[in-house]
Amino acid sequence: MHKNLNRLLALLFIPAVLALGACSTNPATGEQSFTAFMSPEREKEIGAEEHPKIIKSFGGVYGDVETGAYVAGLGARLSQHSEMPGITWTFTVLNDSKVNAFALPGGYVYITRGLMVLASNEAEVAGVLSHEIGHVTARHTAQRYSTTMATSLGLRVLGALGQAAGIPSGAGNMAALGAQMALQSYSRDQEMESDMLGVRYMTRAGYSPDGMTTFFEKLRVHQRIEGLMAGDENAAERANIMATHPRTAERIEQAVSLAAEDGVSAKRLGGEEYLNTINGMIFGDDLEQGLVRDSAFIHPGLGIRFEVPTGFVLINMPTKVVAKKGDDAAIIFDMASPEEVRKATGLKDYVQRIWAKGVRLNNVERIRINAMDAVTAVGAINTQNGRRDLRLVAIQGEGNQVFRLLFISTPQLTSALNIPFRHTTYSFTRLSEAEIADAKPYRIRLHTIQAGDSAKTLAEKLPMTRFRAEWFEALNAIAPNDALQVGETIKLISE
Repeated sequence: MHKNLNRLLALLFIPAVLALGACSTNPATGEQSFTAFMSPEREKEIGAEEHPKIIKSFGGVYGDVETGAYVAGLGARLSQHSEMPGITWTFTVLNDSKVNAFALPGGYVYITRGLMVLASNEAEVAGVLSHEIGHVTARHTAQRYSTTMATSLGLRVLGALGQAAGIPSGAGNMAALGAQMALQSYSRDQEMESDMLGVRYMTRAGYSPDGMTTFFEKLRVHQRIEGLMAGDENAAERANIMATHPRTAERIEQAVSLAAEDGVSAKRLGGEEYLNTINGMIFGDDLEQGLVRDSAFIHPGLGIRFEVPTGFVLINMPTKVVAKKGDDAAIIFDMASPEEVRKATGLKDYVQRIWAKGVRLNNVERIRINAMDAVTAVGAINTQNGRRDLRLVAIQGEGNQVFRLLFISTPQLTSALNIPFRHTTYSFTRLSEAEIADAKPYRIRLHTIQAGDSAKTLAEKLPMTRFRAEWFEALNAIAPNDALQVGETIKLISE
């Protein structure tokens, strides 16, 4: 027993010693980091391989050439002040309404148009891009991948040797939990490190570090809007022991501290130039992705429209539309694969044999929805959260085009949602030519504050029917009771 235990400890110690030889000096931080399982050359290969996949997954590249050139130029200036100015950097604006930015190894940095419309000056965007540049220069992907690989290898060794040494199997689970928590914590440290590097790069380029702090404030307001839309105002402020990122409030506090300690004299904000760049930029959904308008989804390209029940939150995604009512009910709209439709002998066969494969269906019947053939059926599945009742509706379009509506509910709500779900089903209709022509995306429009303007009157000009005051505050960092300065340029939204 003791011999086996000593052997186990020795074998666990050897990989740790070997790992020391696999560390490298990080060019950005000057510290040792473990990157044994991913070389800089492999980082470049991974970035190049994943770049087209990212573009496809996030709605493609935003089509405005001038905006793309503007961000590429800004990114190039910032990257020249990093510890890796010689690599080939690629900065891309994604045609995605979500507020997001991220980086791939090898110098690929992405920012969404949803983030750009939230920002109010060049310094704010510089802070975001610099943060993502920091992830690349600090080689965070290589660190996480290498640590994960080493941990996985170590846990497999621990499990096998532990059994040989007579260690109870539960100990392996404890080790796995500890390793997972260590990795999560490490990711948190990486975020903090990227904030530090982001302040470094943006101030070296002459931008005020205030841009990072003011944008964090906007993120907090924006996340509150998302929470309100989801029916949970405090959702954005919640975190748990397994959270992979710091809370927004914590990152604000740290960024303020970094900016104060840096002692640099960088002052550039670049407000006017930036606002002119985003004037006319699409806000929210693009026509090609379909438009969410309150409780309705309109897709001019597909020529269809439907409405969801009151209390459901519509979320437009690249390949589907989801309407949720908490965790108890959901509606999912998407399109059937034409290849799968061709394999079926008809719409009913498609629903039973292909779409609902493995699900026992009842009440399969043909119906008509606004002059379109359709098939509906009911079923149920067991999930990690319990049983869920299903209602499937497949609607025949042109040729092999099949529209799908999937209604999901807890058994306790199924009866109460029967009529609302039926209303959604029979609201599915074709758009007229006039309706297609009238469908337009929302866009950012600049407004110069005039005498008599107030935050309240300007917020009322926004086209959405809910959370106008919150959106006005998020876009302009202006609270409802703030005094407005005549002649100042702000952002509004219109078609």
